Amino acid sequence: MKLTPATTLAAALVIGVVGFLAGRISTPGPADAQAAGDTQLASARSSSRAADEGGHGASLSKRSTRPDGGRTSASAEERLKRLESIIRGENALERNRALLAYIDQIAPADFEAAIAKFRGLGITESRFSEYAMLLTAWSQVDPTAALAYAKANTRSGFAATTILSSWAATDPDAAIRWAQANHTGTDANPYLAGIIRTLGATDPVRASDLLTGMPRSQERGEALDAMLPHVLAQGAEAARTWIAALTDESLRNGSMMRAAEQMAQTDPKGTADWLLANPGEATKRSLDSVLGTWAAADTKAAVSYFEALPKGDSRNDAFRGVISAIASQDAGAAAAMIDSHAADVTDSTLQSFVWHSFGSDPALALNYIGRIADQGSQERMYGRTLDTWLNRDPASAQAWMQQNTLPENVARQFQNRAAGNQP
Repeated sequence: MKLTPATTLAAALVIGVVGFLAGRISTPGPADAQAAGDTQLASARSSSRAADEGGHGASLSKRSTRPDGGRTSASAEERLKRLESIIRGENALERNRALLAYIDQIAPADFEAAIAKFRGLGITESRFSEYAMLLTAWSQVDPTAALAYAKANTRSGFAATTILSSWAATDPDAAIRWAQANHTGTDANPYLAGIIRTLGATDPVRASDLLTGMPRSQERGEALDAMLPHVLAQGAEAARTWIAALTDESLRNGSMMRAAEQMAQTDPKGTADWLLANPGEATKRSLDSVLGTWAAADTKAAVSYFEALPKGDSRNDAFRGVISAIASQDAGAAAAMIDSHAADVTDSTLQSFVWHSFGSDPALALNYIGRIADQGSQERMYGRTLDTWLNRDPASAQAWMQQNTLPENVARQFQNRAAGNQP
């Protein structure tokens, strides 16, 4: 079969897709190795609608008029050997060209054997794009058979998600019906994430409806990750409007946090203003990151913004982000800023300063741990930081410990360690 424009879009949507941990495995050996690789795939994005709106069969190019359907006269065994030769090739461009030619000659009934052969080679982790191409091509001629194979033979959800993403590009109704029919229970439907990824580009309203209909879960978070790039592609204002319309508070907060991370790259001030205008969990958890991103790019502007904020939690959160960014660049400058803004310093600010300055100036970082008010947090920070320093530079760490007074519990911990009494 030939990959048509709709098929090409489907392939683009799934090459490099994150495995969503759906489906089950029933075969040993190569399937176990494959499952480990499947979970490492990352989500690809799409920005255009498939040209072919017919069913999955309508999206296929016309097959050859030759009696053999366009296939060569090679035996099934010879064709599988040819596939192995293609996949083991080291030149990625030549490999993909040859695989496209191979797919053009393969019959629908031969896909299962081809996929099984591919997986059995044990090199899927380094050939994710080729795996996606084969799955996508199969989905275009017989998606239900492809999905049945995926359910029976794969542990992670990469294969099923790839097939459903491709199917949704040409026949979303059928893909949704399959996903609903093959999921039981009241928990989130793991099959919807792949469909939402595709519909986010081709039918965002429907994708939003599917997303908001999912209960709070890891699967919904994955579906949101697939949907959000398409929302953000419409512009910041459109994204904010979309997020504001979400009635589920948890989903709205998750969307705000994810969106804020991306928006801060190009408009940190506008993003910070948006968060402050919509106080809540997302603002509390994201404001420091936004100010940190801003300070890393324009320290003066970020500091001015922070200093203009009224006293309160948001100002403290903003200060933590600023300190983190400055400490990563200049530990001394960050320490000086902490000293000059004592009223804005919290335990979390000090902890963040320590972690971001420790790499360049461990002694300076340790000197600020003693200012942490909570005793338990202070002792844990001493323990973790000193343990790291002792492993990295024992002579310098021991010299610092001899010259400084540590809390009794911390001192005892490292005395026991030195005596060999601590496991």
